[in-house]
Amino acid sequence: MELSQRSAALEAAARVRTILRQHAGAADEQARVCEPGMAELRRSGLMGLLVPQERGGLGGDLSDLVEIAQVLADGCTSTAMIWAMHCQQADVLIHFAAQPLRDRLLPRIARGELYLASVTTGPSTGGHLLSSASPLTDTEQGLWVDREAPIVTGGLVADGFLITMRSSPDAPENEVSLVYADRDQMDVVERGDWDTLGMRGTHSVGLKLSGAVPRSQVVGGDGAFRTVALESMAPVGHLAWAACWLGAARSALGELVGLLRSAERPGSIDIRSELVAERLARIRMDLELVGAYLCRVTAEVSQLRAAGASLAGTATQIHLNTLKVIAADLTFRSVDRMVQLAGLSLGYRRGSALPLERHFRDLRSAALNYANDRLLTATGALTLMDRSVNLA
Repeated sequence: MELSQRSAALEAAARVRTILRQHAGAADEQARVCEPGMAELRRSGLMGLLVPQERGGLGGDLSDLVEIAQVLADGCTSTAMIWAMHCQQADVLIHFAAQPLRDRLLPRIARGELYLASVTTGPSTGGHLLSSASPLTDTEQGLWVDREAPIVTGGLVADGFLITMRSSPDAPENEVSLVYADRDQMDVVERGDWDTLGMRGTHSVGLKLSGAVPRSQVVGGDGAFRTVALESMAPVGHLAWAACWLGAARSALGELVGLLRSAERPGSIDIRSELVAERLARIRMDLELVGAYLCRVTAEVSQLRAAGASLAGTATQIHLNTLKVIAADLTFRSVDRMVQLAGLSLGYRRGSALPLERHFRDLRSAALNYANDRLLTATGALTLMDRSVNLA
């Protein structure tokens, strides 16, 4: 993206952030998607951040995604995550959809007409990305999709879905295909509710999707989702999620420091205290570490892509897994420490001048969003394969 376009994108993100700040509390309270924020995102052009300019998009890259995700999370973490996961799905289409499907969908994404939701969870497989119990079946109308998903981020307001399916009734659960479905191709039924501790504004209710799609809407080839996941969905997801969590924690620290430096500072907090200084230092160091590692892994992924190389290498997979885990752990730890420093009235109470309790609840979900335990197990196995210990 050219400098002028990048500047315009950041200005657009700042405008969206203003809207998000105004409505983040209501979205959290009501456990509903922030409709004013989503409407502004559609108008802003940012839904097409990664879409090539020749298809009407902004032509941004992963570093642009990481930077703008932090700006949006400064306004509302839930909406930032909705947008980040949409961009993740857009990246999949850009790199793996057949040309006729790209020609049809990418201009719609660029115009803000197509918000993409990800359907990868299952009742029996949980959040395991590379397996699906629901098979595609051939019918006269096309490939039949019959899919239960317990969690679909922003699913009720989505215009289209990328859905993981077992490639056929006879295929094993790890032979997975990814299919695109327009909303008007699916019968969409809401399952359950979304009454959670945090990330309430994502309104990630369960959905049942059923309908037929043409075979041309299989993305990446029959049974080839593993490649799609390793080269696009997982790495872009980890970068984008980490950026959202970091943006939320940075916002929290900025607001806390601003209050501590103001006349409204509570008398119970002495900023000349060495204990207060030590606590602030540890909070800042955690965020510095996440920011530095996010920058480094973003550069690594970008360089490999520019060279036409695979992201499936052992060291790169370790770095991506590590990024997700440390971002989840350290951003939550930083906000936990902010709550401790701010105290009951300022840090823990709802309706406080600082929304620390909302950040605390939102970031608690980070370790559960594709569970850290699963990634740590995978990273331990990968470590045995990397005898040269190629550190990021």
